[in-house]
Amino acid sequence: MPTSLPGSITAVLAQAPQPGAWTEHDTRLLIAALSGIAVIVVLISWAKLHPFLSLALGATTLGVVAGMPFGDLVDTFTTGLGKTVGDVGLLVALGAMLGKLLTDTGGAERIVETVLRRTTDRTLPWAMVFIAALLGLPMFFEVGVVLLVPVVVMVASRSQQPMLRIGIPALAGLSILHGLVPPHPGPLAAVDALNVDLGITLALGVLVSIPTAIIAGPLFGSFIAKRVQLPPATHLLGKSPTETAPEKRPSFAAAVAMLLLPVVLMLGKSVAELALAEGSFGYKVLHTIGTPVVAMMLTVLIAIVVLGTGARFSRSRLSEVVGGSLPAIAGIILIVGAGGGFKQTLVDSGVNNMITDLASGAHLSPLVLGWLIAVGIRVATGSATVATISAAGMVAPMVMGLPPAQGALVALAIGSGSLFLSHVNDAGFWLVKEYFGMTVGQTLKTWSAMETLLSVVSFAVILGLSTVV
Repeated sequence: MPTSLPGSITAVLAQAPQPGAWTEHDTRLLIAALSGIAVIVVLISWAKLHPFLSLALGATTLGVVAGMPFGDLVDTFTTGLGKTVGDVGLLVALGAMLGKLLTDTGGAERIVETVLRRTTDRTLPWAMVFIAALLGLPMFFEVGVVLLVPVVVMVASRSQQPMLRIGIPALAGLSILHGLVPPHPGPLAAVDALNVDLGITLALGVLVSIPTAIIAGPLFGSFIAKRVQLPPATHLLGKSPTETAPEKRPSFAAAVAMLLLPVVLMLGKSVAELALAEGSFGYKVLHTIGTPVVAMMLTVLIAIVVLGTGARFSRSRLSEVVGGSLPAIAGIILIVGAGGGFKQTLVDSGVNNMITDLASGAHLSPLVLGWLIAVGIRVATGSATVATISAAGMVAPMVMGLPPAQGALVALAIGSGSLFLSHVNDAGFWLVKEYFGMTVGQTLKTWSAMETLLSVVSFAVILGLSTVV
């Protein structure tokens, strides 16, 4: 056994069955875990059942096969669901409110126009990564795609450049944030399941995202645009969604400030924990306002005033905008909550400890195991969020006792695996295909290849960081 393992993990492994001590109970737990995952995969991919119901039935299958009493199984699932919705659901809802405020007040459009005015044809792909990254911080991937497609079409048409040279960088910037950077649902769920520091995960996630987005965005976009020919961008202008622009819009500085404020507040909490004495006034202030729910709540309240004033929205109009952001994310919150119930079932049935023992015997690190499990579930179900939640629940025991930065890297490795090979069972695949007017084959060569590149490159960067952090 390697001597470099942290003390708490060494203690766990010391209690685990030694090689040759594999028991009938362990076999049953392994079958239970595989059965639960198989049910989720079949129900999502073949039966087309909603992921919330699929996760609930998968957790039920896992618990029954593992021998849990049905009454305990119900309590376990609802406990996990409630805790996850309480921890993650609020952040998802607040993130949706912020994204809706930016979109409807014209703040997002102001950012796009300001950045594009300061770029040349040669630097446009790099500008698109920057725009997508800024707009993608508070928005879900699907919302970001709908928002950016008109921009991509307009820029490609005006500059007379191939659609993919402009579009791939924008999609890469959106997708890498969706997989690695809170407050997106997947990364938040991983942070919650692994009980790792959100601020450190956010900072390292941004660090990993930069080189990954460059390689899978402008560089791959320029490469693939020469090999996959799409119709001229003007043919797609009619398909672009249109929104009624407000008469007046917030300033560029105000819009960017609202995007970055929650990031700064959450990072401030991590800085306080590292640099300030616990119990000092500065520590208490930064620790409180940097708590994710408080940081997002403060940002939304400030954005209502700043962005609403900038767009000259009435109080009733602002109320409609904020309220209108919630129905669209109800399903996402339910899926994340059901994932928490599935994770808790893994824990209470004993599957978690069994997987830890099995991985330790095979000498797999939490980084590699988390990435591989997420890749498998992502390819099978098409859902990055389901892949992240399931993988995080399985490797959670292996993260106990790891240093904060190493635990955060495990969460990022899982998020990285959840991006792997988006194909025909992923709603994002069809969204991109239709908006860009591509065939299935073209979408596989462009979007699917880009997603795989994002996953592989980000995981390579994470492995590199794990040796120095």
